[in-house]
Amino acid sequence: MTDEKKNLTTIDALIQRKQPFAIYRVPGERFPRLLTEDTGAVRLIYDLKELNGQRGFVIAPFCVEKSCPIVLIQSDKTGQPLPVETDTDEEEELNLQTYPKESFLTLCSEKYATCFHIFIEALRDATFDKLVLSRSLTIGKHPEFSPSAVFRAACQRYIHSYIYLCYTPQTGIWLGSTPEIILSGEKNEWNTVALAGTQPLLDGKLPQEWDDKNRQEQDYVASYIRRQLLSLGIHSTEKGPYPAYAGALSHLKTDFHFSLKDNRNLGDLLKVLHPTPAVCGLPKEEAYRFILENEGYDRKYYSGFIGWLDPEGRTDLYVNLRCMHIEDEQLTLYAGGGLLSSSELNDEWQETEKKLQTMRRILVSAPHND
Repeated sequence: MTDEKKNLTTIDALIQRKQPFAIYRVPGERFPRLLTEDTGAVRLIYDLKELNGQRGFVIAPFCVEKSCPIVLIQSDKTGQPLPVETDTDEEEELNLQTYPKESFLTLCSEKYATCFHIFIEALRDATFDKLVLSRSLTIGKHPEFSPSAVFRAACQRYIHSYIYLCYTPQTGIWLGSTPEIILSGEKNEWNTVALAGTQPLLDGKLPQEWDDKNRQEQDYVASYIRRQLLSLGIHSTEKGPYPAYAGALSHLKTDFHFSLKDNRNLGDLLKVLHPTPAVCGLPKEEAYRFILENEGYDRKYYSGFIGWLDPEGRTDLYVNLRCMHIEDEQLTLYAGGGLLSSSELNDEWQETEKKLQTMRRILVSAPHND
């Protein structure tokens, strides 16, 4: 067995013996990092402010509840680089895990259409400026499914995204590929982003023309982040909006760079940023409650945030987009889209279909660990 396959097998073994762990690859790094919870239990948190001064791998849900807490895998290390080659040629011969096309919906479901009309009516009544409507898709799990092999496939395919695979008894197994930073930085250099608006790539290249709907959607997110930073006395410099890669899609992105007076209060900053209008809506608190009451399902850790938190070192936290929940017999994939009063049902459904492809592609390109 090669060292690489041995390392992948180690990850699957952690899952089998139910040991909390996280493996993640930050964009720009060659090897992923692995950390495990070797002693004691993970820490459960029920208010983002409790993250002040904390260090560890954070798994935060969209809505914090007793049944869905913030989970902190505490570790003395930021994660050891794991020698797993993740930048090999995608055309190598693979032992494919095939999922029948019938598993993937292409026509708008009645449930989604019903929710869409509830959301769009609230937007056209001017109750909200923006709402985010998401959905989930559950499919059967292949008998030889290997989470570590799918993680490796994601690292190979999505070089511009943050890739992670994690397990705790409270969250179960989650895997994702996300382009959206909620907070990253170290010492006196920090940043967050506004990411909204969606288009497919054009022959693999970033589109340069964006319609008013996409630009307005992105502007709502950028304006919100600007206001939230100022509410804490944080003055930022901005770059953007500009098109950025996200798998086979592109989003409009604005970077916010700033310094912090006290890095020990990162939980306070996360509390005012999460959830951003990119996954929720505006006005924030009203949109948040509207989604919980009308979306029709539990997002769990989808559209929360995830990653390494360290007030005295490097922090890399990302919004949990383009992800899947891995269970014993099934996989649940998640996707959503921002709605404005001008949104059309079929366009928004197709956008979620394209976003679901991020996870679908790696399901049919991942080798088994035989």
